[in-house]
Amino acid sequence: MPTTPEALTKNIRVWYHYPMSRSGFVDPVKETCRLIRLARSYWDAHRNPACRTHRDMAMKLYVSLSPEQRKEVPQVLRVWLRYRSEKYFGPQRTAPGTRGRKKKR
Repeated sequence: MPTTPEALTKNIRVWYHYPMSRSGFVDPVKETCRLIRLARSYWDAHRNPACRTHRDMAMKLYVSLSPEQRKEVPQVLRVWLRYRSEKYFGPQRTAPGTRGRKKKR
C-alpha cells in the first residue's frame, strides 16, 4: 500500500469545477484552504463520506502545490489535513461499508 501523499492521490480524478473569480483565475492556495475548511466542517458535523470526498480533493490540490505555495497554507490546516489523512483515512484503516453488522437475537 502506498503511504506518501503523492502516491495516495495519484489516481484521484478531480471531477468538480473550481469556483471562478471575476478575473477567471482561481488561486490554488485559496482553493486548497477552502476545501480543507469545508472538510473540517463536515468532520465536525459527523458527515464522514462528505469529509472524505473533500479531504481527497484538498489532498490532490495540496500535492500539486509548489513548496513555496504549500508554506502559504496555514499551519493549522496543514496539520489537520495530515493528521486526518494518516489517522482516519490512511491505508491501515478499514474501507467504509466493509464491516459486518451484528445480528439481533
